[in-house]
Amino acid sequence: MAFKIYTKTGDKGETSLFGGKRLPKHHLRIESYGTVDELNAFIGLIKDSFNNKKTNIVLKEIQDRLFTIGSNLASDPDKDMITPDIKNEDIILLEKEIDEMEGELAPLKSFILPGGNIAVSHCHLARCVCRRAERRVIALHTEEPVPEIIIQYLNRLSDYLFVLGRWVGKETGADEIAWQPRK
Repeated sequence: MAFKIYTKTGDKGETSLFGGKRLPKHHLRIESYGTVDELNAFIGLIKDSFNNKKTNIVLKEIQDRLFTIGSNLASDPDKDMITPDIKNEDIILLEKEIDEMEGELAPLKSFILPGGNIAVSHCHLARCVCRRAERRVIALHTEEPVPEIIIQYLNRLSDYLFVLGRWVGKETGADEIAWQPRK
């Protein structure tokens, strides 16, 4: 028997967490893992718009970790469930990648505007969605416990995506656009 993608159980505005608990689709927990899912899609967009083998390996690892975060957030916090976890090594990987890319970049002397080419813009869009996911998860954490390492990972990931945007721009020959405030 084939699995059907539609269940009709969400037609009245509710959805189920892993473990069976039903919540309204606007619940902060649903918003949190939904935004992480959106971020994951943007990471896929970066991979498709900037084809670099080493970078794509790291981005695939990030996508795997975002699924880990999503499964944690989509699980009923009132049940003792085994979920995949984020490890400190995952944060260290992001920091290592940031340091490597920054070693190839000119020091940042001003704020820069998002853009330069499609791949750079995709990095900045992903960074913005990552920051939103982080805000949603922090808000959820004020209501019910969320492992702090998830917040740390999302924070570091947004830094990674900012530096990745700069690095992709350098690799593709795109000029950084410095913000020029009005005087």
